[in-house]
Amino acid sequence: MNFGKNHLERWPRAFAAPLSILIVTVVGLVDYLTGYETFFFIFYLVAVFLATWYVSMGFGALVAALSVTAWVSSNIGAGARYSSYFVPAWNALIMFACYLVVVRLLARLKKFNHELEQRVELRTQSLASEVRRRMRLQKEILETSERERQRLGHELHDGLGQHLTGTALAGQIVTQKISAGTLPDPAEAERLVRLIEESIELTRRLARSLSPVELKPGRVRENFQELAGQSAARFGITCRFECDAATPLPEPSVALHLYHIAAEAIANAVRHGHAREVNLGLEADERELSLTITDDGSGLPGNFRETSGMGARVMAYRSDLIGGKLEMDRLPTRGTRVTCTLPLVSAAKSDDE
Repeated sequence: MNFGKNHLERWPRAFAAPLSILIVTVVGLVDYLTGYETFFFIFYLVAVFLATWYVSMGFGALVAALSVTAWVSSNIGAGARYSSYFVPAWNALIMFACYLVVVRLLARLKKFNHELEQRVELRTQSLASEVRRRMRLQKEILETSERERQRLGHELHDGLGQHLTGTALAGQIVTQKISAGTLPDPAEAERLVRLIEESIELTRRLARSLSPVELKPGRVRENFQELAGQSAARFGITCRFECDAATPLPEPSVALHLYHIAAEAIANAVRHGHAREVNLGLEADERELSLTITDDGSGLPGNFRETSGMGARVMAYRSDLIGGKLEMDRLPTRGTRVTCTLPLVSAAKSDDE
């Protein structure tokens, strides 16, 4: 199926040109020897095809003219007689016109084939680049997950584990005193209760680090408001969230990715851009829902697209997962704008549902 592309396409023009002329000569000779009653129209097309496809459209037209000349000459030489000179001239003109149509179609087909191959090659390169990007991102995510597991293990062992050990020791002291028939000091009992309450708080803190937010229908606005308030308190900045009451809200599964994109954008604005004010906004038009995060930080570096860190790649990855498009732009004066836009049809959900 790919013989023409894989083998014939490598023929040099210097080989295709004389071959096409040789074919015209041989077919013309056979046409002469077989007589004018036998029609060899189709065999001349082989030479026209080679000349057009492997040399050029102009050379194909030249070979077409040679083919018509060979056909008329062989017929006259074989004894064909016409009532007037107009008849062979008209036949030659019709035949040449047919060949020119074939030449034009072949030239356009060759151009289309070349453009298609270029598009396929560019698309293949783009897909290969995207696959490599995804593989790098997955590797980074796995490495980050491993680091998080190690961090959680250390916190469980060094934090909660040691705290529970201390609580158990305090409980053993109280138990020993009760077994000995003496009442424990109220301060010791209070200390035991306090240690248990601290253990509960440590457990809750670890649980929140594993699942920081649970978005439910009807609470999407509240969750983003809480994110703004928590970010303001955590980083010591001004952080606001704006969303019109009529704006359709995304599904919880989609909103969770938007939430994490917003959280990552806020953290990047503070850590890398030293922002003091960050604004979050959810808005929608008839077709799209957009999450926008703007800050007043130092903005993005000029080569940020080549040197973007894992945070930016994770945001783009989350945006891809929900069918969105992530854009990061440097504002004209100072600061950065991060925008995640996704089709409203697949993402929007009424706040009343």
